[in-house]
Amino acid sequence: MNKRSHETRGVALIENPVTNKGTAFTRPEREALGLEGLLPSSVEDLDRQAERVANHLAAKPDDLERYVYLTGLLDRNETLFYRVVMDDPMRFLPILYDPTVGEACLKFGHIFRRARGMYVSLEHKGRIAQVLRNWPVKEVRFICVSTGGRILGLGDIGANGMGIPIGKLQLYTACAGVPPETLLPLLLDIGTTNAALRADPLYLGLRREPPASEELDAFVDEFVAAVQEVFPDCCLHFEDWKGTDAIRYLARYQDRVLCYNDDIQGTASVTLAGLATALQIKGEALRDQRILFLGAGSAGIGIANLIVSALVEEGLSPEAARAKISLFDVDGLIEPKRKDLSSEQRVFAHEAAPSDDLLMTVKALKPTVLIGVSTAGGAFDRAIVEAMAKLNQRPIIFALSNPTEKAEVSAQDAYAWTEGRVLYAAGVQFPDVEIDGKTYHPGQANNFYIFPAVGLAVYATRPERITDALFIEAARASADQVGPDLRAKGMLFPSQRNILDTEITTAARLAEWIFDQNKATVERPKDIRAWLESLTYKPDYR
Repeated sequence: MNKRSHETRGVALIENPVTNKGTAFTRPEREALGLEGLLPSSVEDLDRQAERVANHLAAKPDDLERYVYLTGLLDRNETLFYRVVMDDPMRFLPILYDPTVGEACLKFGHIFRRARGMYVSLEHKGRIAQVLRNWPVKEVRFICVSTGGRILGLGDIGANGMGIPIGKLQLYTACAGVPPETLLPLLLDIGTTNAALRADPLYLGLRREPPASEELDAFVDEFVAAVQEVFPDCCLHFEDWKGTDAIRYLARYQDRVLCYNDDIQGTASVTLAGLATALQIKGEALRDQRILFLGAGSAGIGIANLIVSALVEEGLSPEAARAKISLFDVDGLIEPKRKDLSSEQRVFAHEAAPSDDLLMTVKALKPTVLIGVSTAGGAFDRAIVEAMAKLNQRPIIFALSNPTEKAEVSAQDAYAWTEGRVLYAAGVQFPDVEIDGKTYHPGQANNFYIFPAVGLAVYATRPERITDALFIEAARASADQVGPDLRAKGMLFPSQRNILDTEITTAARLAEWIFDQNKATVERPKDIRAWLESLTYKPDYR
């Protein structure tokens, strides 16, 4: 029994999901803690409880209902929830996160049961620090914060986006063992541009348009300052902000506070990891690639910038590195004659004929790598994929948009249209593909290979800042765990089956890097991996 459980007795003990053990309370515990008569007579262990949960889940008709059930389980018994999820991550990651979380966010106000995390709204301006002090845990180490302004490929869904911070932080624990009591999901409610949501009687957020940039900046400044005041050891994880805001606020705060943006840096890191593995399979160097992006928003720019940083580490100048990368968005190729470019896009505007035809651009630029971050489902049609296959013996095609229907090309089509030669990854997990008796294993370039490990390393080493270099190291650490047996199957990422071991291995590499760079604020242990393992959360009743 932990300290908190001894401070509580009776019904209050079993109504607290952190202290509740349900039918696993022993007979002496029931007598000592005033639980006699409040529980069935049978005393069960955690395995038996998990068996019952498995039976409940099997009876549910679809993954959304399983999501709702698991959310309820977490509200009742945190330990049992994490035991179930961590025992079979391959099964539960797609339920707790992408793709099911997208549907859950769309219906968030309709499936809402009880509040989890915090909601800080524009109505709290001037007293955000006071509001944050209402959170009962004082040692918060990570806040995952979203405005709901750009959720997956769903656009602005306002307060419905709270499902994302909740899900992301669950993966910190499920995938890397970061203690859940140190994690705080938070929704900055600034309103929504989504008129249909504002008209929905079950919508839970402010029914107003978001403020102008100047007012929003002041609000976010106050929030960031309040976090430093109330939770001084906290890392801010920015998640699913509107693209321009995502880029702007990362630039605004990354040198001032401990923070990162997973949509920009995490997505970039996992993409770089997949690209590194693909190039190991091909026996080629990153500096010899020509990379074309479909999509030039925060994710595309973030990936492009991290690739540039990796190339600079390999000895290229920033200008030479950017010359390897071209961007194509809804208005066509990013080139110097365009007058609608942001400063972040302009550095990738290379001399080329204007084009609004992606197929013609592929034929003209002859890319070796094609990356989709456009949320334009099916944008990589048969002609484009076949053109890539004609240009390259082993084309690299990443369709990173999610949820599933937003993927630029499905795994089935990518393998079929390239006769199985493609090195493919998607933002969602597609099933295996069989062509002419051969089975292909599409990779999932999901950020969960990166951000939980970053979280564990930061939790342990307590650096004062997080830089892009840490995400480059994370990419390398992930790629190094894809052994020859997995690469022979065309797999670009480690297996999800042993995700906790994979993440701890990555986190150990990151912690070592942080110590080597003299960025840690704790004493270096003799055995970094053993030290990390000693700090991780264990889903048991001890």
